[in-house]
Amino acid sequence: MEKIIINGGKSLKGEVIITGAKNAALGILPATVLAKDKFIIENIPDIQDIKNYISILKKMGAKIRKEGNKLRIDTTNIGGYTVEEICEESTKMRASYYLLGALLGRNGEVELPLPGGCDIGARPIDLHIKGFAALGGEIDLKGSIKIKANKLKGANIYMDMVSVGATINVMLASVKAEGLTVIENAAKEPHVVDIANFLNLMGADVKGAGTDVIKVRGVKELHGCEYSVVPDQITAGTYMIAAGVTKGNILVKNIIPKHLESISAKLKEMGIEVIEYDDAIRVIGTDDIKPCNVKTLPYPGFPTDLQQPMGVLMCFANGVSTIRESIFENRFRYVNELQKMGASIQVNANTAVFTGPCKLYAAQINATDLRAGAAMVLAGLAAEGTTQISELKHIDRGYENIEEIFKSLGADIKRVKN
Repeated sequence: MEKIIINGGKSLKGEVIITGAKNAALGILPATVLAKDKFIIENIPDIQDIKNYISILKKMGAKIRKEGNKLRIDTTNIGGYTVEEICEESTKMRASYYLLGALLGRNGEVELPLPGGCDIGARPIDLHIKGFAALGGEIDLKGSIKIKANKLKGANIYMDMVSVGATINVMLASVKAEGLTVIENAAKEPHVVDIANFLNLMGADVKGAGTDVIKVRGVKELHGCEYSVVPDQITAGTYMIAAGVTKGNILVKNIIPKHLESISAKLKEMGIEVIEYDDAIRVIGTDDIKPCNVKTLPYPGFPTDLQQPMGVLMCFANGVSTIRESIFENRFRYVNELQKMGASIQVNANTAVFTGPCKLYAAQINATDLRAGAAMVLAGLAAEGTTQISELKHIDRGYENIEEIFKSLGADIKRVKN
C-alpha cells in the first residue's frame, strides 16, 4: 500500500506535456489482435491499465516489447488461453471487454471474464451484446462471456443510448464481417475517431467516425502498421483545472485544443484565463472564481470524467455552482471526501450543489475511483496543511507519474509506502 502526501497551498507554475489517451490506447491494443502481423504503437501512456492489457496479450501469445512510450507488438501467434489465465488482469479494468469484438473478429468466437473497472454506477454491456448478436453472434453469459459466430455479417445497429464502449466494440467486430455494418447513434468521442483511424491504417474501411453514423464495410484481411495515439483530453483537462484550483499558471502542451473546448468554455465562464495555441493551452488562475453550472454529456459536451476535478474548482467559486451528472449515477462518492476537508456540498440524486468559496483543510482521504482520485490530488494541492491520499491503485490506472508532474510544477507532493 502507498499514499500520496501533499503539503498544499502552493500556486503551480510551469509546463506539462500530455501523453497518449488512455481510452484510445485501450481500444488500439486489442485492435492489433485483428491482424496476424507486427505493429509499432507510439505515444502509449505508462499507466496500470496499459500494463494489464500488455500482460493479457502476452498470455494470449503476443510478443510485446516496450521502448519508452513505444510498443512493438507481434500478434502473429495469438492462440489458445484459458479464462482463468487472464482473469486477474481482465477484472481490474473495464476496457478488457474490447477483446470481445477483436477476438470475435479474428477467430469467430471468444470467451472472456466479466470486465472490471471503477465502481461509478451501473455499467451494463447489453449494448455490446446487442451489437454482437446483430452481427450473427450466439451469446452465452453463464459464468463468463462466450460468443460464437459461424459467420459474422454486416447489420444495421441502433445504439439505444450513446455508448463509447459499445460503439468501439461493434467497430472491432465488424471490420472483417461480410458486408456493410451501420452503427447509428454512435459515440463521437476523439478516442472513437482515433481507433477508427487506426483500423483504417490496418486496411479496414470505416467511415463516419466522429459523427453519429459510422459505416463499416467488411474486408477479408488486415495488416500491421505504425501509429501514434491521440493526446489524452481528460489528462489535459485535469491539469487545466489544476491551474484554476491552485491559482496557478500552467501551459498544457501536446494537445488538440478542439477536443478541450467544453472545458475551456467553462473555465472562461468562471473568470479563469485560457489562451489557446496550435497544440497547447495556457491556463491562468484567478482569486475571483465565478460560479457556474455543468451538465455532463457525451462528446462534444462536458465529459463525465472531468466532473470530479471540476467539483473541486467549484468549491472555491464565489457563489452557488451545480453539477448534474447524466452519464453515471454513482459518480458523487468523492463528495464525502471533500466534505471531510470542509467543502459545502449537497447531493440530491444526480445533482450536486457546491456553495463557495470554501477553505479546504488537510485530511486523510481516499481515491474512490480513477477520476475522483485526480480530484483528491487537486483538493490536496489547494488545502491548508498536509493531506494524505490512499487507494492510489485507482489513480495509477489512468494517470502517468502524477506526483512527479505536479512536483515539476512546484507542488510539495510525494508518494510513500504506507
